Amino acid sequence: MQDLNKNIVGVGCDFESETEDKSRKLAIESLSGGEDDKINWMLKNMHKNKAYEFHSHNKTEKEKNKILQDFKDRYVDYRRKWRDQPKDAFKKELYGKKFEQEQLSPLCFDIEIASICDLACAFCYRQYVSTPDKIMKKELAFKLIDQASKLNVPSMKFNWRGEPLLNPQAHNIIYYAKKMGILETIMNSNATKLDNKTAEKIIKSGLDLLIYSFDGGTKNMYEKMRPGRFSKNNFDVVYKNIVNFSKIKKKLKSPFPRTKIQMILTDETRETQSEYFRLFKDVVDDVSVKQYTDRGQKLNDLTKEFEGSLKNKKNDLIKKYGDDATIMKDSKNDLYISAGRLPCEQPFQRVLSTYDGKVGMCCYDWGATHTVGYLDNLAIDNGDKEYQKVKKDADNKKDGFQMMNLDLPLKRNITEKKVKDLKQIWHGEDINKVRKAHVEDKVGDVKVCKYCPFKETYKWEKII
Repeated sequence: MQDLNKNIVGVGCDFESETEDKSRKLAIESLSGGEDDKINWMLKNMHKNKAYEFHSHNKTEKEKNKILQDFKDRYVDYRRKWRDQPKDAFKKELYGKKFEQEQLSPLCFDIEIASICDLACAFCYRQYVSTPDKIMKKELAFKLIDQASKLNVPSMKFNWRGEPLLNPQAHNIIYYAKKMGILETIMNSNATKLDNKTAEKIIKSGLDLLIYSFDGGTKNMYEKMRPGRFSKNNFDVVYKNIVNFSKIKKKLKSPFPRTKIQMILTDETRETQSEYFRLFKDVVDDVSVKQYTDRGQKLNDLTKEFEGSLKNKKNDLIKKYGDDATIMKDSKNDLYISAGRLPCEQPFQRVLSTYDGKVGMCCYDWGATHTVGYLDNLAIDNGDKEYQKVKKDADNKKDGFQMMNLDLPLKRNITEKKVKDLKQIWHGEDINKVRKAHVEDKVGDVKVCKYCPFKETYKWEKII
């Protein structure tokens, strides 16, 4: 039972993944706020949504009211579809032509405006899988936003493997997305670069949701969990950035962006949950925690008490659940074991582009190893060279690469090296093969899905 002594369960790529399906354990647990609060808050403040402001400019009061109601209806519909679109696909066996005939568009388009990061967190894939130190050019970002707008994609998220604020055009990219009518814009940030000047730019850009990644409720724990890559990362500076962001929002009288903070639960950070909550309960709109995902570093997430309990039950667990069973401990320290797989919702909800336009199957496929298309020639021309460059720097222990022990990303799906648009890729053969496997309950047929750590794709049974 190879995985019983480590937790390899995922966290949902830092995205809202609420669902009414009671068979799925949620990837993110809110200590305050949550999905219902977010929906109500968004509807209450829709008149301040930058996309609405663009769309209603120079309109009569009657026209503005009609547009505002339309925006509210679109948002409610988007959040409903986030739950129902995958569920309907599973029920009606929608993939291929049937999926396209239903006119189901992506509900979120993730674009990686920066693959570079300034931290060296031990729990991040960057420390184990080569990741380019690059940013997306503004022109490519604008091209992808145009395609999303044409498809009426309601939501866009502007990060994946890196820190988006390292892209100096981040605020302009967000602003353009709002100008093109994107209803909800989202960004995850470690807040290291969120000084007052940058904060004001981000607020004025029209960003709708800012999700902070912050691990630990004390200075010592935070700096241990989130070491700097090029220079020391400082708890006091980052905490001040987050507090000041809240103050600047109030000064500018802007409800946007809504703010959320997330902490990864390891055995050590669990001990600082109360301190973490006290730090942020009056600073952000939503305080949450998420399950630790083992990415090769074998950080401890189980106390000796749990390890002992598992050791005594190991033979019985192997007999009942099999050698490939994995374990998960939630924020209440309840222990669960996987008793099978569920079809994943992500291939029916969202699509993702790397900084150079390569389209990955989902945000858990680090490096887009299961490539489903290309949105720009840059990705085709780049090939593996940027990945090989980073691996070489890590092998040579160059400054900023000393803590990395890297492998090159695998090649799990080779697609046609031809530039297509977002609609063609979304309804393309490569992604529909994945949808078919999930609809037919054959998750294991897709290599990248077989051992995926995404929590919500497992059936869980409580054991302790």
